[in-house]
Amino acid sequence: MDFLKEISLNSIEGVKIGHAEDAQNGTGCTVIVCDEKAICGVDIRGGGPASRETELLDTNMSNDGINALLLGGGSAYGLDAAGGIMKYLEEKGKGVQVGNSVVPIVVGSCIFDLSCASPSVRPDSTMGYRACLNSEKNLDVQGNVGGGCGATVGKFMGLERSMKSGLGTYAVEINGVKIGAIVIVNAIGDVYEVDSKKELAGLLSADKSSMVSSEEEIFKMLQLAAASVQNTTIGAVITNAKMDKAQANKLARLASNGIVRTIRPVNTSMDGDSVYALSVGDVDFNQDILGSLASYVMAKAINNAVLSADEAYGLKSAKSFM
Repeated sequence: MDFLKEISLNSIEGVKIGHAEDAQNGTGCTVIVCDEKAICGVDIRGGGPASRETELLDTNMSNDGINALLLGGGSAYGLDAAGGIMKYLEEKGKGVQVGNSVVPIVVGSCIFDLSCASPSVRPDSTMGYRACLNSEKNLDVQGNVGGGCGATVGKFMGLERSMKSGLGTYAVEINGVKIGAIVIVNAIGDVYEVDSKKELAGLLSADKSSMVSSEEEIFKMLQLAAASVQNTTIGAVITNAKMDKAQANKLARLASNGIVRTIRPVNTSMDGDSVYALSVGDVDFNQDILGSLASYVMAKAINNAVLSADEAYGLKSAKSFM
């Protein structure tokens, strides 16, 4: 799309993104720190999300913005990283003022990566704080970093036939509007290129020499005994377009379509798929056009998540077949 200017995600003003990981134990976390309180919405389509404070984003709730968003590993254990994020924000004086105290608003979701390397090591408050410190560098990095450190895809037949995935980003600018996506791809299904529908990563054949379709294998079976609730794609779209909470929730739903365009199968009871949408600017733009862009940048970020991942923990990656 020549009319879209591809930009770096960290060029969107109003947020800073940081990562921290334990590569030896295959887990990590990513934090999006907002310069000022940001309007936020969420769309949860998977059946088993591990999430924190997402109820605040409902339009019926009084919350008018968040200070940070956590995207981590460690399943529900990894939500502990939010404690370190809150500590960092408290030191900066960011949050809801309550008397002489400040309460930072941190929402977040985590993937299940406990089976990747070490199930007993997960993101904690120390790692969350370290990710916040790293956000001050605001680097746009991808692959086996942050919350994507232990991410895998194609797990219908078990981890031994899965492939290494990771964290991906993608952002564009058009007519002064910037919108980008950051995503951790940890799907039970396979990932397909959004433009060509080519399978990029997923279920390996029995001899691990090629990729096969998880969807076809599932259709052949009446029972899903081999699969489990260990899969989640989580991410966020960030834009400088102005919106209220209802519009942010709508944008999150439209951004989730990018997951549907690139991962098969997806949004099952075995997934915890969750997408956030953050507004950090005041640029006017058509909601429907912005939603279509959100779907597109999310799909491209998902592709980048698998294409940038390196082989690790005995697992092949998309690079193995390039």
